[in-house]
Amino acid sequence: MSEWVYILIFLCSVLVASVSQILLKKSANKSSDSRLKEYLNPTVMVAYFMFFASSLITTIAYKGVDLSTGPLLEATGYIWVTALGAYFLKEKISMKKIIGIALIIIGIMVICFF
Repeated sequence: MSEWVYILIFLCSVLVASVSQILLKKSANKSSDSRLKEYLNPTVMVAYFMFFASSLITTIAYKGVDLSTGPLLEATGYIWVTALGAYFLKEKISMKKIIGIALIIIGIMVICFF
């Protein structure tokens, strides 16, 4: 397979991990009767399963992605979480966040293409 396919697989893995973080945040905002119910509710269990799946997908992706490229692709998680948080959790995107995301994108592009 082409390196680009593995990069796409890696980015999908980061997206899966980001979605699981949003699920955990939504679950943390709910109150429950006991500590056990907090951790054993379906939303939390699905989120942890997604984290596990993301780890497996990342392992597969590393077959075709350089080890030095992995952390750059992982940095896209900040972009995913910000976008998903704004959409699903109605979080505000401040100018600081926009500047930070722009710097992440510029950094990824500089290291990948130069």
